[in-house]
Amino acid sequence: MKHIVKRKGHNERFDERKVYSSCYYACLSAHLHRDAAEKICEKVTKQIKNWISTKKEISSDTIFKTVGRLIRKYNKDAAFMYMTHRDIS
Repeated sequence: MKHIVKRKGHNERFDERKVYSSCYYACLSAHLHRDAAEKICEKVTKQIKNWISTKKEISSDTIFKTVGRLIRKYNKDAAFMYMTHRDIS
């Protein structure tokens, strides 16, 4: 079980569905077709999951930045949407 240190300091279990869904909605916001969004997000989620597996604990901010860089490899507009539409609460 991997622990994510959230912005407010509490820990949470890693949930790959959160990575996928945030990636997916960023892709849709960038007007990508659903099939293209799914392909990108499957790749990004797999890469993040493999990367996380080497860590015991990691901050949500580090994951956020890494996901943004990975999305950028596939689509710059989707990466922009991902990086600029973060929940600020």
